[in-house]
Amino acid sequence: MREFFRSVWSEPRAPHPPRRVRMDWGLLAAFAVVGLLEATFRSDLPWRAASLVVGVGLLPTLLWRRTRPLRMVVIAFGLVTAMKLAALAAGSEPPGLHTMAYLLLLPYALFRWGTGREATLGLSIVAAAASFDLISTGAGIGDVIGGSAVLSSTMALGAAVRYRDRVRLRELDEAKLAERERLARDLHDTVAHHVSAIAIRAQAGLAAAPTRPEAPVDALRVIADEASRALGEMRTMVRLLRRDEPAELAPGPRFSDIERLASPSATGPSVDVKLTGDLDSLPSSVAAAIFRIAQESITNARRHARQATRVEVDVTADDASVRLRVTDDGHAVQARPSASRGYGLIGMIERAELLGGTCHAGPGPQRGWTVMAVLPRNGRST
Repeated sequence: MREFFRSVWSEPRAPHPPRRVRMDWGLLAAFAVVGLLEATFRSDLPWRAASLVVGVGLLPTLLWRRTRPLRMVVIAFGLVTAMKLAALAAGSEPPGLHTMAYLLLLPYALFRWGTGREATLGLSIVAAAASFDLISTGAGIGDVIGGSAVLSSTMALGAAVRYRDRVRLRELDEAKLAERERLARDLHDTVAHHVSAIAIRAQAGLAAAPTRPEAPVDALRVIADEASRALGEMRTMVRLLRRDEPAELAPGPRFSDIERLASPSATGPSVDVKLTGDLDSLPSSVAAAIFRIAQESITNARRHARQATRVEVDVTADDASVRLRVTDDGHAVQARPSASRGYGLIGMIERAELLGGTCHAGPGPQRGWTVMAVLPRNGRST
């Protein structure tokens, strides 16, 4: 039990809390209007002016509820409790609006975005303020149970959303790591190819040196060129993580393999591949990335495109970049998020970004689904 509380206390803040979004200003405007209407038309409202000032004055705490959740809880619940103490000392009903139910957003944000220490301290403050309110108003057992259930549910919801977001981020990281490992295998094959060419050329130069004095010079030129290419490929490598998984021993894909993706299909959409430009001199890392992205896009189209009959793969290369476009003619209304299918789209984006390129996917302008990828021709991140 001690370890559990220690882990809760040391829980870090949830990553990337949004500061303010457009919806926050809409919430403030809506609650301000509702509070003004309540203060105007509610006949049993005590301390009408003070209630309106407090109800509207605490609205700005919603703007900082994600970045400073504990401080906003202290300000809001501390001020409300202080005013109830003053009203109790004066022998009158405390001011307040029903609209101030928006304060429930603060405990939610505390457990959604705050650290474990902030959540623990904030829970004590909220529990103390709620207990004082129930005792001072002489609430019955039903009100106590109902109020406790509402507060507990709010904080539990914040913790549940926080946990779900953490699981989602972990799955995204795993998908990116898996794609990086596949890219590393492809780059390993490329470097091994260059090193083998260097070794063979060096041996040939040494063997021909007694009869051809210029042979070593020619060999050195080829070796220098091959070494430069190998270094270029090595610079695109990413930091690898060792994992207890069997290595994939199959050779990495080459650009010629893209043409093999074209095929008619009796059970699904046919695949047409069109290649344009100088594609033979592309680095193996770029060719492998284009192949992987095209392969994943075709697989997604065959699995999820509704009533698709055709998938078109268009690869165009120029002096600076290589462009891939994969489209299908399925129904455009079918959204295909990648979260439920092994994060294939995340892997494609990660592979393109590691090589200094971009990859986007979304509904086509007329119908179907479109995947667009642009990679620099030299295969190096800029």
